[in-house]
Amino acid sequence: MIIAITNEIALDDNELSFSFIRASGPGGQNVNKVSSAVQMRFDARASPSLTNDVSTRLQKLAGARLTLDGVIVITAARHRTQERNRGDAIDRLTAMIAKAAVAPIKRKATRPPKAAKERRLDAKSRRAGVKTLRGKPTAGE
Repeated sequence: MIIAITNEIALDDNELSFSFIRASGPGGQNVNKVSSAVQMRFDARASPSLTNDVSTRLQKLAGARLTLDGVIVITAARHRTQERNRGDAIDRLTAMIAKAAVAPIKRKATRPPKAAKERRLDAKSRRAGVKTLRGKPTAGE
Protein backbone atom coordinates (compact mmCIF):
# COMPACT_ATOMS: atom_id res chain seq x y z
CA MET A 1 0.00 0.00 0.00
CA ILE A 2 1.27 3.47 -0.84
CA ILE A 3 0.68 6.43 1.47
CA ALA A 4 0.42 9.73 -0.43
CA ILE A 5 1.75 12.75 1.46
CA THR A 6 2.25 15.47 -1.17
CA ASN A 7 2.20 15.48 -4.97
CA GLU A 8 5.90 14.59 -5.03
CA ILE A 9 6.20 12.41 -1.91
CA ALA A 10 4.58 9.02 -1.38
CA LEU A 11 5.67 6.41 1.17
CA ASP A 12 5.61 2.71 0.61
CA ASP A 13 4.05 0.74 3.47
CA ASN A 14 7.17 -1.47 3.55
CA GLU A 15 9.21 1.48 4.90
CA LEU A 16 7.21 1.44 8.13
CA SER A 17 7.62 -1.19 10.80
CA PHE A 18 5.07 -1.67 13.56
CA SER A 19 5.25 -3.33 16.94
CA PHE A 20 2.33 -3.58 19.32
CA ILE A 21 2.79 -2.95 23.03
CA ARG A 22 0.54 -2.73 26.04
CA ALA A 23 -0.95 0.69 26.63
CA SER A 24 -0.88 2.36 30.03
CA GLY A 25 -3.75 4.16 31.69
CA PRO A 26 -7.40 3.29 32.33
CA GLY A 27 -9.15 0.41 30.61
CA GLY A 28 -9.77 -2.16 33.31
CA GLN A 29 -8.65 -5.74 32.75
CA ASN A 30 -8.32 -5.06 29.03
CA VAL A 31 -5.12 -3.08 29.63
CA ASN A 32 -3.38 -6.13 31.09
CA LYS A 33 -4.42 -8.48 28.29
CA VAL A 34 -4.39 -6.64 24.98
CA SER A 35 -1.43 -4.96 23.26
CA SER A 36 -3.33 -2.11 21.66
CA ALA A 37 -0.64 0.61 21.63
CA VAL A 38 1.46 0.93 18.48
CA GLN A 39 5.13 1.75 18.17
CA MET A 40 5.93 2.70 14.59
CA ARG A 41 9.46 3.05 13.22
CA PHE A 42 10.47 4.92 10.07
CA ASP A 43 14.07 5.21 8.87
CA ALA A 44 14.27 8.84 7.77
CA ARG A 45 17.91 8.66 6.62
CA ALA A 46 17.59 5.57 4.44
CA SER A 47 14.13 6.27 2.98
CA PRO A 48 14.16 6.27 -0.83
CA SER A 49 10.91 8.27 -0.87
CA LEU A 50 12.42 11.41 0.66
CA THR A 51 14.88 13.85 -0.86
CA ASN A 52 17.96 14.77 1.15
CA ASP A 53 16.57 18.22 2.08
CA VAL A 54 13.22 16.86 3.24
CA SER A 55 14.95 14.10 5.20
CA THR A 56 17.19 16.63 6.98
CA ARG A 57 14.24 18.90 7.88
CA LEU A 58 12.23 15.86 9.04
CA GLN A 59 15.02 14.74 11.35
CA LYS A 60 15.14 18.22 12.90
CA LEU A 61 11.36 18.22 13.34
CA ALA A 62 11.37 14.78 14.96
CA GLY A 63 13.42 15.99 17.93
CA ALA A 64 13.34 13.46 20.78
CA ARG A 65 11.51 10.90 18.60
CA LEU A 66 14.67 10.45 16.50
CA THR A 67 17.17 7.73 17.45
CA LEU A 68 20.92 7.97 16.86
CA ASP A 69 20.50 5.75 13.77
CA GLY A 70 18.09 8.23 12.14
CA VAL A 71 14.97 6.19 12.88
CA ILE A 72 11.83 8.07 13.92
CA VAL A 73 9.84 6.24 16.60
CA ILE A 74 6.20 7.24 17.06
CA THR A 75 4.14 5.69 19.85
CA ALA A 76 0.36 5.90 19.53
CA ALA A 77 -1.88 4.81 22.41
CA ARG A 78 -4.81 7.25 22.25
CA HIS A 79 -7.38 4.72 21.06
CA ARG A 80 -8.51 1.33 22.34
CA THR A 81 -7.87 -0.65 19.14
CA GLN A 82 -4.71 -1.51 17.28
CA GLU A 83 -6.15 -0.40 13.95
CA ARG A 84 -7.04 3.10 15.14
CA ASN A 85 -3.69 3.53 16.92
CA ARG A 86 -1.90 2.34 13.77
CA GLY A 87 -3.82 4.90 11.70
CA ASP A 88 -3.06 7.59 14.28
CA ALA A 89 0.68 6.85 14.11
CA ILE A 90 0.63 6.97 10.29
CA ASP A 91 -1.33 10.25 10.35
CA ARG A 92 1.18 11.81 12.74
CA LEU A 93 4.12 10.73 10.57
CA THR A 94 2.51 11.98 7.36
CA ALA A 95 1.75 15.35 9.01
CA MET A 96 5.39 15.60 10.12
CA ILE A 97 6.67 14.74 6.62
CA ALA A 98 4.24 17.20 4.99
CA LYS A 99 5.52 19.94 7.31
CA ALA A 100 9.13 19.03 6.47
CA ALA A 101 8.35 19.04 2.73
CA VAL A 102 7.65 22.79 2.79
CA ALA A 103 10.96 24.57 2.23
CA PRO A 104 11.51 27.61 4.46
CA ILE A 105 11.42 30.97 2.72
CA LYS A 106 14.82 32.66 2.58
CA ARG A 107 14.90 36.10 4.18
CA LYS A 108 15.91 38.94 1.89
CA ALA A 109 18.17 41.48 3.54
CA THR A 110 16.62 44.96 3.37
CA ARG A 111 17.60 48.38 4.65
CA PRO A 112 15.27 50.68 6.58
CA PRO A 113 14.29 53.85 4.69
CA LYS A 114 15.91 57.17 5.59
CA ALA A 115 12.59 58.55 6.90
CA ALA A 116 12.25 55.60 9.30
CA LYS A 117 15.76 56.20 10.64
CA GLU A 118 14.95 59.88 11.18
CA ARG A 119 11.69 59.05 12.99
CA ARG A 120 13.53 56.61 15.24
CA LEU A 121 16.27 59.10 16.11
CA ASP A 122 13.69 61.87 16.69
CA ALA A 123 11.73 59.61 19.07
CA LYS A 124 14.96 58.71 20.88
CA SER A 125 15.92 62.34 21.41
CA ARG A 126 12.41 63.22 22.59
CA ARG A 127 12.53 60.35 25.09
CA ALA A 128 16.01 61.43 26.24
CA GLY A 129 14.66 64.93 26.87
CA VAL A 130 11.83 63.58 29.03
CA LYS A 131 14.29 61.54 31.07
CA THR A 132 16.70 64.43 31.67
CA LEU A 133 13.81 66.51 33.06
CA ARG A 134 13.18 63.74 35.61
CA GLY A 135 16.70 64.00 37.03
CA LYS A 136 17.81 65.91 40.14
CA PRO A 137 18.38 69.64 39.62
CA THR A 138 22.03 70.66 39.31
CA ALA A 139 23.72 73.23 41.60
CA GLY A 140 23.47 76.01 38.99
CA GLU A 141 19.67 75.84 38.77
